[in-house]
Amino acid sequence: MQYQWYPGHMTKAKRQMQEDLKLIDVIIELVDARIPRSSKNPDIDTMANGKARVILLNKADLADGEKTACWKAYYEAKGYFVVTINSKGGTGIKEVEDAIRKACQEKIERDRKRGIQNRPVRAMIVGIPNVGKSTFINAFAKKAITKTGNKPGVTKGKQWIRLNKNVELLDTPGILWPKFEDQKIGLRIALIGSINDEILVTTELGSELCNFLTRQYPGALSAKYKVEEDGDGNIILERVARARACLKKGGGLDIERAAGFVLDDFRNGKIGCFTLEMPE
Repeated sequence: MQYQWYPGHMTKAKRQMQEDLKLIDVIIELVDARIPRSSKNPDIDTMANGKARVILLNKADLADGEKTACWKAYYEAKGYFVVTINSKGGTGIKEVEDAIRKACQEKIERDRKRGIQNRPVRAMIVGIPNVGKSTFINAFAKKAITKTGNKPGVTKGKQWIRLNKNVELLDTPGILWPKFEDQKIGLRIALIGSINDEILVTTELGSELCNFLTRQYPGALSAKYKVEEDGDGNIILERVARARACLKKGGGLDIERAAGFVLDDFRNGKIGCFTLEMPE
């Protein structure tokens, strides 16, 4: 299966972001802690043009903690200011403003020397679809400012948000990039729900997930679904279908429904906390 999703509104959103970057002091990029490289949009690096950068490893509660620590060190070594967060639970949110301040220290010092005091830092928040930008903003602001949803494409346009006296935030729609050169990246992005599920083949995606988990986290599927893990992903999905009584009319196994169960349980952390990639 080919993984690709770049609807027309993303082209428009990217052009708008390039224009708005002239107004920005720092770029805050949310990535999914389960796929910190694959969920990092390479177009942002091209557009950043020397701007201060903060990376938030979001949904850390769903990822492998030891591997998240490796990713944090990896990006810090590349010069980013990095915070590990769980926007839904609020973990790490208090550290974000300190990271913004450190990233913009030179700008703040320049303002001070010019006699400019208390001017808020202007930050642009970016990330691929369904990475949790709106949930983060609401947690950061301590109130419901933006609409959230567990599917890609909830944020449709840009909006300026005054978080507090120190930070103004420009929210942007989630965007991908036009072509995944490596289809493994597309697969990982699809697995976390950042590509519209309606254009994907659920059984293929579920099978790929089962193959990964049995290789990298053996025992996780058997513990959750009480199934044997020998055999490929398709065979495991059949066993899940039997265990969960996923049946079609007439009594045949409903493999698509079983794959949907596995994907939903993975995305919601009900199978366990997993990271799908490591720094090379």
